[in-house]
Amino acid sequence: MNKILGISSRINHPEYGKGVITNVTATMYWVTFIENGLETIEIDSDFEIIEAAEDDVDTVSFYEVEKSLREILKRWSDVSEIVPIAEKYRGGTLTLQPKDVSLSSKEIPINTFFHKIVMLRDRLRVMEQKINSNKKLEDQDKIELQQYITRCYGSLTTFNVLFKNNSQNFKGDSSK
Repeated sequence: MNKILGISSRINHPEYGKGVITNVTATMYWVTFIENGLETIEIDSDFEIIEAAEDDVDTVSFYEVEKSLREILKRWSDVSEIVPIAEKYRGGTLTLQPKDVSLSSKEIPINTFFHKIVMLRDRLRVMEQKINSNKKLEDQDKIELQQYITRCYGSLTTFNVLFKNNSQNFKGDSSK
């Protein structure tokens, strides 16, 4: 293929099906496929052109706009669930005291510690969603990875005392 397709060109790929080109680099097309989502394919890949769009390759793509918007929203909005700390710990301090009394203790604001616990929980949830929606993992692999995540939640139940609402607590494997 000699001519590079522009953004918004429509193609039919033998493996991924029908899609729209959302970004172009010197060697790759970023294509959003109806059935398979976003994939990158080489410019010289084998595919059928449904409709070629004339466009300069160096224009801003929908993908770049979407990526920028996602980064702005992450940075400036409170996308995650609002998780209040239990009132009795609000503004408190977590003190780590070494056994050796000649060493100094470390104080951490409980609000900071709690925020890190909540972020860990959110990241575990995202990882869980990515595992469950991954098309390349076998079901048995998904189950095994899910069991590890459940054990992680179980290990974190110690910190449930910090949550104001019990519905937001960590929950491990309740079958044991």
